[in-house]
Formats: sequence, structure tokens, C-alpha cells
Amino acid sequence: MSEVITEYRNENTKNIDILPTIEIVRKMNEEDKLVALAVEEEIENIASAVDLIAKQFLKGGRLFYFGAGTSGRLGILDASECPPTFSVSPDMVQGIIAGGDSAFRTAVEGAEDNFDLGYEDAKVLKENDVAVVISASGNPKYLLGVLKRAEDVNCKTIGITCNSKGRIAEEAGLVICVEVGPEVIAGSSRLKAGTASKMVLNMLTTGAMIKIGKTYENFMIDLKATNEKLKDRAIRIVAQIANVPHSEALATLLKCDWEIKTAIISIMMKIDVEQARLELKKHGGVLRKLLNIYQSV
Repeated sequence: MSEVITEYRNENTKNIDILPTIEIVRKMNEEDKLVALAVEEEIENIASAVDLIAKQFLKGGRLFYFGAGTSGRLGILDASECPPTFSVSPDMVQGIIAGGDSAFRTAVEGAEDNFDLGYEDAKVLKENDVAVVISASGNPKYLLGVLKRAEDVNCKTIGITCNSKGRIAEEAGLVICVEVGPEVIAGSSRLKAGTASKMVLNMLTTGAMIKIGKTYENFMIDLKATNEKLKDRAIRIVAQIANVPHSEALATLLKCDWEIKTAIISIMMKIDVEQARLELKKHGGVLRKLLNIYQSV
């Protein structure tokens, strides 16, 4: 059995059970401060993963997260945020948890130890997809099954772990190993390891979406305006980029079913909504490409 760093005892929190509440919270905060620094050590590998995912997206590939327990839940969380944030299909980024959807709320005992279950769940993978396996310990047999299936279909793989001696660090094609050290409570990898994994997942999807043109500057130009807060945001984005009053931004958004990029192009190029949609389609939906051409004329 490989060494499991996440099970080590943290010398800094040995007496946490007899500390005043303020000191318990302070100890946890002190340990959390180490997480961002540990993630920083893996910046180059994270950047490589972002480029790989973006490349596969442009080929029509999808991103799949696989994990057990906390890791699986984090993958589902990140995947579920992509459609409303970037207006992508729910199929483009998917999270799969060992034990099925019911395991999101209730632990399914033994699921992470099942190689065959991982292999079976990974049958959704195709050659142009990317499989990201997430595990603090890096040892679940479920994920080894996923990696084997990915290898069989020539699918790119990325491993996110906190244990350089874990099996997925040996098996995954590209490895992001964030060594956060022992947890506040020994073995409770939903803490620092969970925070580290969430930070990395944020970078993977956000970075890849930026690379394929889902943002303009740091504006969320592909969001789905499905509630009042998001409609207000859409109006502000159009008004700022197109440099028009909020009233004009709203009027144009209403004409184009709240499509932010369409509204911007319609206003700036002084064309109707359908022409704006056609112009965007010609340029792969990438607003900056189209605006660069327009502004250079």
C-alpha cells in the first residue's frame, strides 16, 4: 500500500479539541493559508492542463470529472456551474461520482474501491474528451478503472491529487499534485485537500473557457440571463463594452433574447440582430476577434 500523506497527523493541531473556539477557527485559517501557496507550486502543470482541455474543446471534445466522495462532489459542482456561466451545453463539462448521483448526498460505501465500476462509468469517454480524475489520496481503485478505460479509447487524462505517491500520480497522463500537508483533522480531506481541488477546478474550466473565447476582457459575455440579478449584469456588460446608456443596452438585449455578444455587435456595428448573429458565427462566436476586425477598419 502506498504512503497516504493525507492520513498524517498535523502537529500544529494536536490539541485542537481543548482549544477555545476562537483558537480552533484561527488554527483552521492558518492551515488554509497554506493551500494557495501549495497550488502556486503547480501553476505550470495547471496551465498545461488548461491548454489541453481548451484544445480538446475546439475539437468538439468534452471534459469529464471523476471522483469519489468529496472529490466527486467537487467535480459535479464545478461542472454544474459551466452552463449558466458560459452558456455551454450541460454535456460539455460533466461530473461523475462513484456510486451514482445518489452518492452526491449520501455516501455509497465501497464505491471508491470498485475498479470495474470506474471502468463502466468511463464508457462515456471518447477519443477527443478529457478525463480528470480527482482524489486527495490518489489511490481509489474506481479512478484506476476510469484511467484504464480512458487509455483503451485513447482519451487524454489529468490527475488532481495531494499525494505524489498515489497511484493516479503514476497512471494519469498529466498530474497536478497539490501537496497541502496533513489536515487539521487527520484524514479529513474535505478540508485543505478539498479547498485545493476546488481552486484547481476553478482554474481548469475558467481558464479553458477564456481560451476558447467565452469571455471578453474579464466580462462574462456568455452568461445566461435567467434571473433579475443576471439580467442586470447583462445590461451593465453591454453598456460598458458598447459604451451606450443602460436603456439602449436593455432595448437591444430584449430584441436578441438576452444574448450579450449579439447585442454588443448589433450596437457597435449598427446592424440588426440577425446580421449580428451571422457575424459572430463567422468568427466562431469569439467577440474579441470580431471587434478587433471592426475596430481596425
